[in-house]
Amino acid sequence: MTQWERLQQLDTVYSQRAFDLYNGDEFPMEVRHYLAHWIEGQDWERASRDSSQAAFLFQVLLENLDNQFSRFVQEKESFLLQRNFRRYKQNFQEYQEEPYTLATIIHWFLVKEKGILNDAELAQQVQTLQIQPAAMELESQRQVEKRLKDLKAKVEVMEHNIRCLEEQQDEFDFKYQTHLMDSCTEEEKKKQLEGLQKMINALDNCRRNFLSDISAMLDTADVLHSALINEELVEWKRRQQKSCIGAPDDTSLEHLEKWFTQIIECMFQLQKFLQKLDELVGKMTYKNDPIPVRKPPLKIRVDTLLTHLIKSSFVVETQPSMPQGRGLLVLRTNVQFSVKVRLLYKVPELNHVMKVTVSIDNATSQLKGFRKFNVLGTLSKALNMAESMNGGMVADFRHLTLKDQKVGGGGKGINDLSLSVTEELHRINFQTQFDYQGLSVPLETSSLPVVVISNSSQQQSAWASVLWFNMLCPDPKNIKFFETSPAATWPQFGEMLSWQFLSCGKRGLDNDQLETLAIKLFGKQQSYDNCKISWTKFNKENLPDTNFTLWVWLDGILNLVKLYLSDLWSDGSIMGFISKGKERLLLKKKQNGTFLLRFSESIKDGGITFSWVQYANDGSPSVQTVKPFTSTDLKQIALPDILCNFRIMVAENIPVNPLCYLYPNTPKDQAFGKYYSEKTGEENPYLKYLKTKLVFVSKENGCSGIREGPESDLCTQDRDPPSFSDAGDDDDDVLLKVSKKSPMFSNSTIDADLLSSILDSDGESTVLHAFPPTSPRISPSCLQQNFPESAEDNLEEALSTDNDVNYTLQEFLNGINLHILQEEPDGFILDPGFQDFGNPNIPLTP
Repeated sequence: MTQWERLQQLDTVYSQRAFDLYNGDEFPMEVRHYLAHWIEGQDWERASRDSSQAAFLFQVLLENLDNQFSRFVQEKESFLLQRNFRRYKQNFQEYQEEPYTLATIIHWFLVKEKGILNDAELAQQVQTLQIQPAAMELESQRQVEKRLKDLKAKVEVMEHNIRCLEEQQDEFDFKYQTHLMDSCTEEEKKKQLEGLQKMINALDNCRRNFLSDISAMLDTADVLHSALINEELVEWKRRQQKSCIGAPDDTSLEHLEKWFTQIIECMFQLQKFLQKLDELVGKMTYKNDPIPVRKPPLKIRVDTLLTHLIKSSFVVETQPSMPQGRGLLVLRTNVQFSVKVRLLYKVPELNHVMKVTVSIDNATSQLKGFRKFNVLGTLSKALNMAESMNGGMVADFRHLTLKDQKVGGGGKGINDLSLSVTEELHRINFQTQFDYQGLSVPLETSSLPVVVISNSSQQQSAWASVLWFNMLCPDPKNIKFFETSPAATWPQFGEMLSWQFLSCGKRGLDNDQLETLAIKLFGKQQSYDNCKISWTKFNKENLPDTNFTLWVWLDGILNLVKLYLSDLWSDGSIMGFISKGKERLLLKKKQNGTFLLRFSESIKDGGITFSWVQYANDGSPSVQTVKPFTSTDLKQIALPDILCNFRIMVAENIPVNPLCYLYPNTPKDQAFGKYYSEKTGEENPYLKYLKTKLVFVSKENGCSGIREGPESDLCTQDRDPPSFSDAGDDDDDVLLKVSKKSPMFSNSTIDADLLSSILDSDGESTVLHAFPPTSPRISPSCLQQNFPESAEDNLEEALSTDNDVNYTLQEFLNGINLHILQEEPDGFILDPGFQDFGNPNIPLTP
């Protein structure tokens, strides 16, 4: 099945996204539809980088348009399609000179389609996740459905019974009036009275049975009421609470809305039945009539059930959030936020009738030291069916803002509970009035507790508070939660962490990754189920030998995954959390060049590094680790490109990429090739200028440079022996030195965080040793990428002042192969183009 055919089979929400995607004229949907098989069979990503491939596909595309046009000509009913395809071909011919632009456009559309399919698949997986552990949940839902079905069936029977009761009473009344007016013998009157007595006895029996049926229905309704409000609604609220912190839980209100609507309708029917009994009593009553005695308690039960059901049906469907916020339930003063409420009783008669108003902190306003806020914006909105996909009764507040309410001298003051700003919890409240069929009920609901911040620097700590509260506290009214915050068990904490990675990178943590984190926190244990972590240890105390907390470290990694590593994390390429010992144990059992990716444990804002195994001539393995890459690095160069272009210097200054196989045994290009973005060979317009080789070293290691001019034209500088203890120092700068003749000449240096690939131990005990004098055993697949042989032949052209040098650093980086020099034992670093003059300690002069 083609990707296009799969798109057409999606649910309405996702198929509408596909329609919206093709709403413009850049790539017509009709062309996509009729040429689907051919379009998906081509490598448009390659064509976007390869001009010759793009030109070839461009010509084939025009031919296919002609062929499709010819088919339409043969079909008499395809006049409009003939006209459209003629116009499409004319439009595409605008790309005659730049066919790679059209290839880029088509590739972009295919990528977007894949994204829609992935989102739909993820939604399906969420439903599957709900179904797997939900055998008991589904059973409870089936019980609710069954009871509702029985209740509705009884209501239909009672509708028939109340009509029969009314007809029976009318018949008795008619015969009784006839008996009064009829002049007949005493014997005949006696027989008439006997008949009337039987009728009144039957009528009395029917009234008693009908009242008993109502009582039985109310017993059934009580069970349903308890199941809906005390079980299903509570579970939905808990699922919503967990989904706010990343849990893949189903928070749809479709079932609850249907159930609440059905049971409330049944209760209103019972209310009508009781009103009908009042009418019957008004027409005729008798001694020991059961209705006047038994009806009032039944009416109280009906009204109580109705009131409770309607009050419970008013919920917050979408919790407060800012458009560009960190997550749900973190609000910032003077920044707009949105929130949506819903009435689960769907009744068209109340559409645009019930007005909902917004307020904040009815409870926390009594707590000394808690900040106070005013809500600004559209504070009143009617429940309506227009703002809901399925016609539900919703009020969507999209433009609300919180503003500090200055009290006394202003400022936060002293909090009675000694809480920080990000530990204060506030709630957004909503009120409305329900008036329908003689029942008047005031309704109120509140959001989950929100954390209100005043600047973006507080977002990280605020999100930690949201995570901790919603992980541990099922009571949304507990705004003093952080006064005595409970500790989290490891299963709770590990599950919450897994949700964070699932949200950021579409894949949670596996058992091995969770175990590594558990060992980091608690040491090696037989079982971690009883281990606990406190709020202070999570967000207040620094990790050992660091200046940051556990949450700051984890959050830095999460941001790194979300911004730069999402695809690699979701496809399982990143091992992520693994101990040093286990890393070496795994790699030393693998073939030469096997590497893995893991997160740094020493970088506050998140870092990722890779380690690989290499074998000496005697067959002994050693594991090397590169200095971690941070967001500063990955912002400039994507990690797959770093892995593709990574080089070390082996014997005779041969640049070699030591990375061959992603653990356990996946060829590197197979694992990361689809993510490479660099252009190579003739496709790269910058190579004609960059016939040079970069050398990156730290300050301690002497000069570094780009080869330019004669071999004797070398920079000189006093050199100290290298200091391995400082190999991982983040303060080391990497200098890029060039002569003034170079087209890359700049008065500034490039910072280490921008171009750092210096081999490092990530702050751990491992030291990267120098390579042996002879080449290690490197897999042939690792030696396929070398520098162009024509680099030195075209040196003069590269240094020509006539060449265009106005390109950005990003373009510069995308056009070159980054490589790293291995430190020699004596501390002197050689450029791959330099000659070895023997004793490296003798200064070289130009």
